[in-house]
Amino acid sequence: MDREQKDMQFLGLFGIYLESYKIIFNFRRIFSKISLAFILPFSLIFLAKIAVSNSLSPEGAAFWLVAFVYWTFFLVFSVLSTSAVVYTVASVYTGYDVTFGKVMSVIPKVWKRLMVTFLCAFLAIFLCNVVLVVPITIWRVTKHVDMADLVVFLAIVILSVVGIVYMTVVWWLAGVVSVLEDIKGIKAMTKSRNLIQGKMWIPIVVLLKLDIAILGIQVLFKSQVVHTGSFGVAGRLAFGFLCLLMIFSVFLFALVIETVIYFVCKSYHQENIDKSLLSDHHEVYQGEYVPVIKATDDQLEKFDV
Repeated sequence: MDREQKDMQFLGLFGIYLESYKIIFNFRRIFSKISLAFILPFSLIFLAKIAVSNSLSPEGAAFWLVAFVYWTFFLVFSVLSTSAVVYTVASVYTGYDVTFGKVMSVIPKVWKRLMVTFLCAFLAIFLCNVVLVVPITIWRVTKHVDMADLVVFLAIVILSVVGIVYMTVVWWLAGVVSVLEDIKGIKAMTKSRNLIQGKMWIPIVVLLKLDIAILGIQVLFKSQVVHTGSFGVAGRLAFGFLCLLMIFSVFLFALVIETVIYFVCKSYHQENIDKSLLSDHHEVYQGEYVPVIKATDDQLEKFDV
């Protein structure tokens, strides 16, 4: 790309969107291959789960079996999609002419780190949800609640929601860190938390917009495809294809955006990224994965001005 790393920190929300679009458009061939290999199956699984779960009882064994299978495939294709897209975007910024074969050769070297990070993040978000569910359950079973109880209840709910949003943002960027740096799990989440300091509002706004888009697609899919809808069989097929195309695009765009945000945060903290060194790593690559970004432990490396 023709943008200097030190200038990435000045990208605002619109600039990040535009940069992500340019990357996808300019390198559409490799992104098309990655999308067909990983993101399309991921999108099909996402929509299929909505259709199947709608016809099952939440109390039945079949429902939980479907949920287990879904989350297994969800995790696997999340790891594969994230690894491929993140590494491709990073290669774009190094000026390296990345190929689909090279991306495929890198995935086996990074997926374990990414899997560990995702599992740690899922656990953290699950615990936040538990903290949120407990007061809601108590509220529903309690018949007499005074003002003090109400204040405590609202405080717990607000803190839990804030915690879930914060952990989701940290997890989102931690996936990129695990692919591009030689760290995983809690360390990757800690690095992610440090990176987003000062730029927190950007990933929060982006995630909220993406969640709204996904929610809208889900509503459309349920109303016009899962249920009878208003346009007959042909209409259901058309809306099904439309929903698949939209969710497919959202997932791809989200993965590119999170990688761009990673570089924006690196630039904001003036953490050095040596593009020429990265290109050298790519050129001498012979089957052993070399981290794209060298992780720092206690302090950020500064640009030489």
